[in-house]
Amino acid sequence: MMESLIKRIGSIADEEKLEAFVVGGYVRDRMLKRPVNDFDVMVLGDGIDFAEKVAEALRLDTVVVYRNFGTAMIPMGEQYDNLKVEFVGARSESYSQDSRNPAVEPADLNSDLSRRDFTVNAMAMRINEASYGELIDLFNGREDLEKRIIRTPLDPDHTFSDDPLRMLRAVRFAAQLGFTISPQTKEGIRKNAHRISIVSQERITDEVLKMLSSSKPSIGFYLLEETGLLELVLSEIAMLRGVEQQKGFLHKDVFKHTLKVLDNICETTNDIRLRFAALLHDVGKPRTKRFVEGTGWTFYGHEDVGARMVKGIGKKLKLPNDFYGYASKLVRLHMRPIQLVDEGVTDSAIRRLIFDSGDEVDQLLKLCRADITSGNKERARRHLENFEHLLKRIREVEEKDKLRAFQPPIKGDEIMRMFGLEPGKKVGELKKLIEEAILDGVIPNEYEAAYDFLMQHKDRILGETPAEKEVHS
Repeated sequence: MMESLIKRIGSIADEEKLEAFVVGGYVRDRMLKRPVNDFDVMVLGDGIDFAEKVAEALRLDTVVVYRNFGTAMIPMGEQYDNLKVEFVGARSESYSQDSRNPAVEPADLNSDLSRRDFTVNAMAMRINEASYGELIDLFNGREDLEKRIIRTPLDPDHTFSDDPLRMLRAVRFAAQLGFTISPQTKEGIRKNAHRISIVSQERITDEVLKMLSSSKPSIGFYLLEETGLLELVLSEIAMLRGVEQQKGFLHKDVFKHTLKVLDNICETTNDIRLRFAALLHDVGKPRTKRFVEGTGWTFYGHEDVGARMVKGIGKKLKLPNDFYGYASKLVRLHMRPIQLVDEGVTDSAIRRLIFDSGDEVDQLLKLCRADITSGNKERARRHLENFEHLLKRIREVEEKDKLRAFQPPIKGDEIMRMFGLEPGKKVGELKKLIEEAILDGVIPNEYEAAYDFLMQHKDRILGETPAEKEVHS
């Protein structure tokens, strides 16, 4: 369907006597035999005018025009699986040192392809009928695809100075495609890393999330660290680097451990929020690291400190509240299952874990399993066996006590009616009384048992009723 649409656009270009090409990602991904979800069309002429001609020929009503950049986009509608096709005229761009807004001018094909970020994205395919499928490859992009190399078509200083976001894109493509970055291009990133400061946070965050979406994100984060971008983009992760030895005690490199956990979680989930939580699960360790004589290095409370830091990082990255709120919750709870194994897997402790994690209990357990990264095979085997035992016990208690998405059998509005209360602290305390009794196993998670328990213990919170006070007086 996509190819038939491309050929149709090529025939419209023939009618308009224009040379037309598909460029960039479509050509790259076709060669790599990767799924292709969209494409861009470039013409030697006015891209906006051509987009309007295409919309007219295909009887489409909408053309979104970005006149400052000389581009237009057509939503193709349901007949073409809601594709969005971008149109642009061949152009050159020039930038001032302190701005990301380019001055755009018409140009020839060579100039247009040379301004693109990487050789693998600087290939074009002709779509006019007479030359359909002919490859234009001025910078040996096809050879770089075969060698699995990310390289800039021009001098890296020029390419990265024009648009510093391209440095993050180089790292992201390396992570997504499993490619390496050429030594000259990597050195160009190191030299220009400071320029990332002029890029908007939204564009930076978009690239970070795309790295997290790759099958092995550690590739990208190691490259960020190696090129000096990490401390500028996510300084809290950069602080995890390194080990320290004192009196024979050595702690593991938290940065390397974190990336191992991240890769582990990516084998079990595509949930970007869960992957984000894995990246930040130990972010509180540098602030809580202490050396205890005779014990060694400790990180007491790092999960609580980390949970608070996640919220600050989420705000800095301009992520939605529910996104970083979810990650913060998992970071706060990620030590609980391990503590259960160490301290004893009681029904009461399991109930509290299920209650506190709520709908996220399965995701929490995935994170905890991914957190088992010991290089000692015997130790890793023991940890995994203990974890499997914990999983089994959690399922048993969950099934027996019906705790998934737990709500107390007696709701707050009913408590208010029963005791003539207005909304307030005492209503919450009475609800808490029931919750604690169920979680401690004092009563089953059933209405009658909760009602009887409430009646027996309500005076602890409500005190004497007015009638009782009158009798005593």
